[in-house]
Amino acid sequence: MTAALGKLPLETYRLPMRRRESLQCLACLLLAGCRHNQREPAIGEGFVAAVSLNLYRDLGPNEPVAAVAAHGERLEILARRRKFVRARRASGESGWTDGDLLFSREQMEELRLLGRWAAGLPVQGRASVLAPLNVHTSPSRSAPNLAQIQEGQSVDVVAHKLIAENGLSEDWSLVVLPGEVAGWVLTRRLVMNIPDEVAQYAEGRRIMAYFPLGEVRDGQHSRHHWLWATLNRLGRPYEFDSLRLFAWSLRRKRYETAFLVRNLRGYYPIEVTPEPAGGYRFSLVASEKDGPLMRITYLWQTQRVRVLSRVPVEAPPPLEPPRLAPASAPAETSLLSRWRQFLAERLARRKRQ
Repeated sequence: MTAALGKLPLETYRLPMRRRESLQCLACLLLAGCRHNQREPAIGEGFVAAVSLNLYRDLGPNEPVAAVAAHGERLEILARRRKFVRARRASGESGWTDGDLLFSREQMEELRLLGRWAAGLPVQGRASVLAPLNVHTSPSRSAPNLAQIQEGQSVDVVAHKLIAENGLSEDWSLVVLPGEVAGWVLTRRLVMNIPDEVAQYAEGRRIMAYFPLGEVRDGQHSRHHWLWATLNRLGRPYEFDSLRLFAWSLRRKRYETAFLVRNLRGYYPIEVTPEPAGGYRFSLVASEKDGPLMRITYLWQTQRVRVLSRVPVEAPPPLEPPRLAPASAPAETSLLSRWRQFLAERLARRKRQ
């Protein structure tokens, strides 16, 4: 038997070995293909809070932009280095960015809730800007910019806050954009859209709210009557200190003051409603000449304004928007997530080498 095997050709012994080598090569190719197609595991998620967000190819100066993500877009977090994160879009593009510009899922829901809540508040007037103005997610210069108001665009003004930050007090206004999107802007950058022929009587005072009160026909033109609230200067913990009503005079062909009250400490919102019998009713919370806080209701009819009621109140109307948590990317603290992050960073370093 041994002699018979000795007479077999040498290729007979090598055939099983070649088969094993072929199978090993095929397995290596399949394994390499699987590794190539496998997505790097995510260690968290974040949502773009800014109007747009650049993802850079690497950390460092003059790094090229690898991708751009839009406001509200969901990103997968792949790695972290201090405050920076490497994030991946749904399309597969990835890059590094500032983690403070990402919101958690809860924060994005609160931001949408802010928009729906603000859209239901009484509008205190429409405003425009003279130059592009950033809309922030909270009343702070360091908060992400969720939108930008362009020159010629108008927004609804619904609330006001005086915020002290870094030793400086600044006035912020809550504005509503189309699509129930709301955010905070610097009040001093807004210009109320009341007609110039009325705005000229402001005499340096800031118009904080205005309302059209019906209209009158004068020949070929229609003229509105206007109610406005003004403030001597910003930096006050209230919204206005005077109230004035302009009525169009058919005889003199000009606007004349039909009602004026000063020395107020008034608060948003001013609520204006039409009367079934004609005229308008407007109500507000204010203190008169440093007196007690009152809800004062006025009635304007037949070109005259009279006080309907003064009701004492304990405090100004509550105007607290849904609270936003500090803007930061969500962090997973489990042992498994830390191991995933460690292995992902090791794999990324090996690829760069």
